Amino acid sequence: MRKRNTLLAMAVLSLFAMVSFTISEYSTYPPKKNVPIFTKVIYEGNDQVYKDYPLEEGEFYNPILQGCYPDPAITRKGDDYYMVCSSFAMFPGVPIFHSKDLVNWTDLGGVLDDITEFNPHDTGISQGVYAPGITYNPHNDTFYMIVTAFSGGLGNIIVKTKDPMKGWGSPKKLDFGGIDPSIFFDDDGKAYVVHNDAPDEGKELYNGHRVIKIWEYDIENDQVIAGTDEIIVDGGVDITEKPIWIEAPHIYKKDGSYYLMCAEGGTGDWHSEVIFKSDGPKGPYIPAPSNPILTQRYFPKDRENMVDWAGHADLVKGPDDRYYGVFLAIRPNEENRVNTGRETFILPVDWSGEYPVFENGLVPMEPKLKMPQGITNKTGQDGFIPNGNFTFEEDFSSDKLDYRWIGLRGTREAFIKQTKKGLEITPFSTNIKERKPTSTLFHRQQHKTFSFTTTLEYEPKSEKDMAGVTAYQNENSNYVFGITKKGKENYLVLQKNSKPNWRGETVSEIIATEPIDLDGPIDLKISAEGDEYQFSYAVNGSDFKTVGGTVSGDILSTDIAGGFTGALLGLYATSGNDIVLD
Repeated sequence: MRKRNTLLAMAVLSLFAMVSFTISEYSTYPPKKNVPIFTKVIYEGNDQVYKDYPLEEGEFYNPILQGCYPDPAITRKGDDYYMVCSSFAMFPGVPIFHSKDLVNWTDLGGVLDDITEFNPHDTGISQGVYAPGITYNPHNDTFYMIVTAFSGGLGNIIVKTKDPMKGWGSPKKLDFGGIDPSIFFDDDGKAYVVHNDAPDEGKELYNGHRVIKIWEYDIENDQVIAGTDEIIVDGGVDITEKPIWIEAPHIYKKDGSYYLMCAEGGTGDWHSEVIFKSDGPKGPYIPAPSNPILTQRYFPKDRENMVDWAGHADLVKGPDDRYYGVFLAIRPNEENRVNTGRETFILPVDWSGEYPVFENGLVPMEPKLKMPQGITNKTGQDGFIPNGNFTFEEDFSSDKLDYRWIGLRGTREAFIKQTKKGLEITPFSTNIKERKPTSTLFHRQQHKTFSFTTTLEYEPKSEKDMAGVTAYQNENSNYVFGITKKGKENYLVLQKNSKPNWRGETVSEIIATEPIDLDGPIDLKISAEGDEYQFSYAVNGSDFKTVGGTVSGDILSTDIAGGFTGALLGLYATSGNDIVLD
């Protein structure tokens, strides 16, 4: 869909030659001699909740997207539903999914899949892009995805397509600040953009005081109209109570009235969803008397199968002509750690009265739901995304690599090559602790209890070489479990990297080392039961030996490591290893 002339392409390539890494450095083949080959991966989720609550006829599990898929937004054209989520510095940017029924979803990859147009190469993992909006405009039969990009000087951008199955156009930079934009198309064809922003200069009353702004939008030129911006919500539902972080706004029209739905309370344990009503798109918006309409903040922290942090929602009419809302929430482990990150949930919405209310969204949430009438649960079958407990096996033999495999700060294709022997990863000179693209192929942690096992063929040539696996929350909070060299001997090393010290340096600790003979393939495994993680290996394919004992998963949790993502499990290689063995 993208149309670029030769001069533009040459200019882009010239620009990339000047930045800290070059396209040629990260994509040159044939690979170096000491390229690791990963021949198999098995991810197995085994959460107790899914054993205790088996599905019965007409049911499906919540969340619908497990692992780090936060900030969902959704739209509909006919019988087709499209949903997008935040991706931060993961690549491609803004994962997008398709469904016919809100239960069975297919992964379409990422909206921002061109590295020359979206390049988060030097950002922290929690930057990049987040809080997208997606809206179908029936007046011109076009889909719009709007998002804030914290990299490359992009700011707020919008992309369009007639068919999300066939890709998206190039990003257009929008002339406004703030975050969390969404676009609304009125019945008369007029368009409006709403977003979160800081109060006008000098008017911020307290920490977390934010406003919601609206702009008129020029559809012909794809730009907000200068001078049309207005503040439509100041602070939140009741500014006298000092509400914090009003954000993620969406406008809906029903029965001639306009409804503005926002998140309020921050994205942590005071998160909620609130609703306002107006007679016109630009307000004034009056809050509903029954806010919030969704939250999990009022319940005991020791409740069974706890779901928390619910908010950041979007509404759509379902196949049964009822409303549904998608939103983010978390499933913390027994230590209240958030290793699976913020996930995408769904609930039916009762809009039979004046205001919408999430059904069972104001009581402790349950792990499964009733499906819309007439729908068959096919999750994990026929190409649909699995949920609940499942096993995913990958031998890298398919022509198209599954979209669940992602890069970080750059394309996965820059360092991988599928061969008859397996997946080759050409090591970059960067290591896992750097804010640069690393040669690591990532898979989200999607369960509290899981195992992630891979078979590796590798022979390091020097102490700078390493290959293996990583459990990764961010560049400062991760475990590395891999093979490197000391002198002429090969060693298996488990390293813990945690928050920077007072000098800003990542604190690295070698948990354990073990000499190893590399006469053939080696199996490496990361496994966890809640907060307890283990790293183990086998040289005969079955008898796994733990290295370093049981370690805490605390540094893989959002509440400890900071940021907005969940833990990632990666196939890792580097020619810039800095682990020094005594």
